Amino acid sequence: MTPHHPQYRSPEDLYASPPPWDIGRPQPAFRALAEAGAIAGRVLDAGCGTGEHTLMCAEMGLDATGVDLAGNALETAGRKARDRGLPARFLRWDARNLGELDEVFDTVLDCGLFHMFDPDDRAAYVAGLRSATRPGARYFMLCFSDRQPGNEGPHRLTRAEITTAFADGWRLDAIEPATIEITIDPEGIRAWSVAATRN
Repeated sequence: MTPHHPQYRSPEDLYASPPPWDIGRPQPAFRALAEAGAIAGRVLDAGCGTGEHTLMCAEMGLDATGVDLAGNALETAGRKARDRGLPARFLRWDARNLGELDEVFDTVLDCGLFHMFDPDDRAAYVAGLRSATRPGARYFMLCFSDRQPGNEGPHRLTRAEITTAFADGWRLDAIEPATIEITIDPEGIRAWSVAATRN
């Protein structure tokens, strides 16, 4: 995850100690996508954190790049890649400026990034996604859902907010209830699993 949230002074604050969403393995929803063959080609993991989804893709033999603003998280991700002998690439990059990366990807994974953005940043992020993907590219997201009780943590997204954000240049294929596993609650976080295809 990359922070753009008033609670955090800097991106590194998120990873000063292990955050609840850093479960040490891929989220089951993304692992299921991988096993179903839905993740293919050049992969971008947006807001990669300590890199478990990037590394999952590298282990599958895919060209995998993770971007984040938290330097301490990226250091951990790089160390994992070296320890596991995987050729994943990690870049310190603001995901709101993906168009400036000047690269094109076939699949984008987003676990817990989109819900950190305010509406203006969401628009910049989605525009950047479009610039950084080719027609037919797939985007898969896990985000906090408005079904999650309470108001702690990131913004809880509604179906309408997601639909509005991806109205231009994307076809929304699915918005389905899902769970984000965390270390501090065995029931996890109520989430949306979103699949979209670039027009």
